[in-house]
Amino acid sequence: MIIGVPKEIKNHEYRVGLTPSAVRELVYHQHTILIQENAGSAIGLSNQEYLKAGAQIIPTAEEIFARAEMIVKVKEPQLQECALLRPGQVLFTYLHLAPDLEQTQGLLKSGCIAIAYETVTDRQGALPLLTPMSEVAGRMSIQAGAYCLQKTQGGSGMLLGGVPGVPAAHVVILGGGVVGTNAARMALGLGAQVTILDKSLPRLRELDLHFGERLQTRYATLDAIEEQVTHADLVIGAVLVPGASAPRLVSREMISNMKSGSVIVDVAIDQGGCIEGAKATTHDNPTFTIDQVTLYCVANMPGAVARTSTFALNNATLPFTLAIAQKGWYQALLEDPHLRNGLNICEGKITYKAVADTHQIPYVSWLEEKKS
Repeated sequence: MIIGVPKEIKNHEYRVGLTPSAVRELVYHQHTILIQENAGSAIGLSNQEYLKAGAQIIPTAEEIFARAEMIVKVKEPQLQECALLRPGQVLFTYLHLAPDLEQTQGLLKSGCIAIAYETVTDRQGALPLLTPMSEVAGRMSIQAGAYCLQKTQGGSGMLLGGVPGVPAAHVVILGGGVVGTNAARMALGLGAQVTILDKSLPRLRELDLHFGERLQTRYATLDAIEEQVTHADLVIGAVLVPGASAPRLVSREMISNMKSGSVIVDVAIDQGGCIEGAKATTHDNPTFTIDQVTLYCVANMPGAVARTSTFALNNATLPFTLAIAQKGWYQALLEDPHLRNGLNICEGKITYKAVADTHQIPYVSWLEEKKS
């Protein structure tokens, strides 16, 4: 198979779809790899390294899209990239279609086969291709929040961990999944007071056993969310409904009752955000304020630590990339129900129900259609 890796063009996105090590693995299995010139140079992956691994260096994205049978990326295709996709071409990347009707329509129009990292599953029902970036985003959320709390950044001027004789900041985390757990680990390590809210009692028990008395856990009722958020110094939005828009857990009224100078980091912004009034921001302009509360809503947070993120992501995606390349997308999906869960759009039809429901577009079960 001919696999193409274009250079990412989203704002401050320096990750790359394949590392030289992943390229070498694919070339070993007789696949042709096209890497756009300087696709990985921003994170120290030179053209020479890719050539040594067996890739061809291609000068333009247009040539990559024209020649490749499968496109491997990191972030969702921008509109000019959607226009380059063609019928029957495989796209393997993060998509986050639920909050993005424009991208959804572009992919439908292209006729491509779009497989989303974030909805591929494993035998435990987890999301193995989302997990590495959720780990990164969870840890980064505390760094970003601590920075925004500084008075020079418009925050309240609180040090997250306090000092002897001065209370530490109160960090409230909405969601006890991968993002929330990693955020808690970082916040506790810095000495903050941390509370996690979640609707799963088994998950709260796991967190309690893991972190012990250092972590406070609360069942996520509306009352509990309101109480915790309005008294927090830093709120981390870490909820996820796979493939669907995030639920809005924090209302504008709650924000208006928060302390002046407090901070919200909405990690769920890729799926539309869990904070009312949240809007996606960029690394160039990461924050805005609502009622004297700072909101950090960067939609590609792991892009700021692009080298770490690229290698972590490739460790997870390579087996699936190889399976598609070896078997072809049709057979790979037919044999692997977990990879099949990643299929969001196929040849002009939406094949992931949560996306179809969000955009009120008819849903088609790819497997049932093939059986018929």
